Amino acid sequence: MSAVRNVLFIMCDQLRRDFLSCYGGRVHAPHLERLARRGVRFDHAYVQSGVCGPSRMSYYTGRYVASHGATWNNVPLSIAEHTLGDYLGAAGRTATLAGKTHVVPDTEAFERCGIEVESERGALLRDGGFVSIDRYDGHLPPGRESGYADYLRARGYASADPWTDYVIAAEDGGRVVSGWNMRHAHLPSRVQEEHSETAYLTDRALEWIRAQGESPWVLHLSYVKPHWPYVAPAPYHALYRDGDVGPIVRGPQDATPAEHPVMRAYRQHDEALSFAREDVARHVRATYMGLIAQVDHHLGRLQDALEAQGRMEDTLIVFTSDHGEFSGDRGLGEKELFHDEILRVPFIVCDPDPRAGATRGSVDARFVEGVDVVPTILDALGVPGAPHRIEGASLLPRLRGETGGGPRDAVFAELDYGFRRARRVLRRGAGECRAFMVRTAEWKYVHWEGFRPQLFDLVADPREFCDLGADPRRCAERTRLAERLFDWLATRKRRTTLSDATVAARTDTHRQRGIHIGIW
Repeated sequence: MSAVRNVLFIMCDQLRRDFLSCYGGRVHAPHLERLARRGVRFDHAYVQSGVCGPSRMSYYTGRYVASHGATWNNVPLSIAEHTLGDYLGAAGRTATLAGKTHVVPDTEAFERCGIEVESERGALLRDGGFVSIDRYDGHLPPGRESGYADYLRARGYASADPWTDYVIAAEDGGRVVSGWNMRHAHLPSRVQEEHSETAYLTDRALEWIRAQGESPWVLHLSYVKPHWPYVAPAPYHALYRDGDVGPIVRGPQDATPAEHPVMRAYRQHDEALSFAREDVARHVRATYMGLIAQVDHHLGRLQDALEAQGRMEDTLIVFTSDHGEFSGDRGLGEKELFHDEILRVPFIVCDPDPRAGATRGSVDARFVEGVDVVPTILDALGVPGAPHRIEGASLLPRLRGETGGGPRDAVFAELDYGFRRARRVLRRGAGECRAFMVRTAEWKYVHWEGFRPQLFDLVADPREFCDLGADPRRCAERTRLAERLFDWLATRKRRTTLSDATVAARTDTHRQRGIHIGIW
């Protein structure tokens, strides 16, 4: 019997893996290092999209973007999709949320099916199957789904919109300035650290966990940082201001005619125009690193509390991010594309079960994907999944040193840039902007709808500087990887309304049901 009674699923927003000290980065993150010592640090973990919404929907459903269909931010997740909360609910458990999900309700389907958004079922569907302590997405002033604005006002931040006026604002020579403008990233937020977004969500999580007592629980703690706006409270705004923020990496093909046309189109986005300047990248990167350090501090608070309550002995902890960010590398800002800076994320799992003892503190270099989180949690809790629907695989065998279930030989990701300026630059229709990636240990191949592919030799070129997508000498590799990608797309799990077991039981049973086809 598993020792796991509780699950703490922690996600950061836009946290880049190679900035963390436990992954060789420059941000000292002692509490993530502490977590890694208690569990397994996965070194080749990949998300299914470099965009918040579709990546998170893959984390929550255990399905690839091509299967769940929420291809971009603010694309509703179909009510036909089952999430972690649905699987737990069927077993009498509840998935609870503190923080961000990016789930957008399928209101058209609500209306078609006569589901009231404010009903109990409607609320679950609206929040992706989670029961919310406090849903806080952190990109706009919080609404009634979060208590953060009232919390701030109760602590003296007098404003109709304390998020805009304090949380993402700073003061410069007596003048209040906005953190939306990256030139102000060196200034401290007007909110005290203990009242900041990261502190607030940690407080809510700790209060809720404490209130559960000895009852089992599942909590998704989803931080909105280090995602923009790039403004940090003191002292984290200055932690790396005069320090080493690392090199700003450029490749020989970047911003040249040899670059892929979609990459060139992305350079016309506002964030790329700004981050193409090295001074801007270094200015913003110091704040970004400070925001990471702040998250790590509060991860320490969480671990301290769990240890004091004895919960580290019965709680499965998953820590990851929805994607990374360029932070000026390649002359780009933001995320979205298929480089490892974006898709390869931190991924640490702590399994309290004694059977995981042999793997504690180890590094697993095999491939892992975001779709693996749902089946891992269900497996740890002994909750049935749905093999005909879930496309990820449980990591418990790896965590517990068990054999079975061969390792992945590839990972996959997708992009729909139809909402972005690049579409207009390239004169593409809104439905003509899809891209699909397959990455193996040796190669990364990207199929771009309407354009030539990208190809990177990861053995000779691990930083993905030299795109071989137009190199006539690499035709065989491109053909082989295109076939691999086609095979993957062809085997997505689209028959979701009947289980494989039901299909197997009904196979060749038509005569039993009185249907006698083709009898002489």
